[in-house]
Amino acid sequence: MIKAIRNNIPNAITSLNLLCGCLACIAAFHCYDTMCGTGFKGYEWAFIFIGLAAVADFCDGLAARLLHAVSNIGAELDSLADLVSFGLAPALVLYNMMLGQGAGHWALIALLLPVFGALRLARFNVDTSQSTTFTGLPIPANAIFWIGFTSWYAIHSLPLWAVLILIVALSWLMVCNLRMFSLKMHNLASLKQNWAQYLQVIASVAFVVLMGLPGLAVTIALYVLLSIIKREK
Repeated sequence: MIKAIRNNIPNAITSLNLLCGCLACIAAFHCYDTMCGTGFKGYEWAFIFIGLAAVADFCDGLAARLLHAVSNIGAELDSLADLVSFGLAPALVLYNMMLGQGAGHWALIALLLPVFGALRLARFNVDTSQSTTFTGLPIPANAIFWIGFTSWYAIHSLPLWAVLILIVALSWLMVCNLRMFSLKMHNLASLKQNWAQYLQVIASVAFVVLMGLPGLAVTIALYVLLSIIKREK
């Protein structure tokens, strides 16, 4: 009994990830409405729930390793939760903002993000080579980009064609063959080996401090650029 409870603790945390993702999807459809008497608008609540989902996504893997409760079911559940929290939820925020900006039926293009996110996660689950590097943009990074972009888009206008290009570009990045580095550093003292990781962390903090949430979009753009540079070396 105790062993069964212990083995399901990581899955329970993953389920919290999924629950937060579902709540973010609901909040997305109240994009510009003030919710719960807090003064926060729907899209801001969506950001909060996606952030909580990210915390749960980190903790479930940590708990699985600490409790020696790693399982195939846990891995599949994690992917399903990530698809909702980091693929569908930010796409629905973008979809509703595009409607608010007068995009009409073109807003449906935002749904490419969870579709390509699902392809990204499916490939990750069967690819054993993605332990220290990733093939394509990880789906949590996709969510980070769109949180940054939509926080800016909520109060600024942008030509529809530019938004569509961004959607197609991020969708393609998730399934392309670009090798992208992980922030995990096995040798912290090696500046030569980990220069991209150090630069990414320092620049990310600077972008968010100087720009606020929109700095998250710039952070992911830098991540893609550094991955291209690192691959060429």
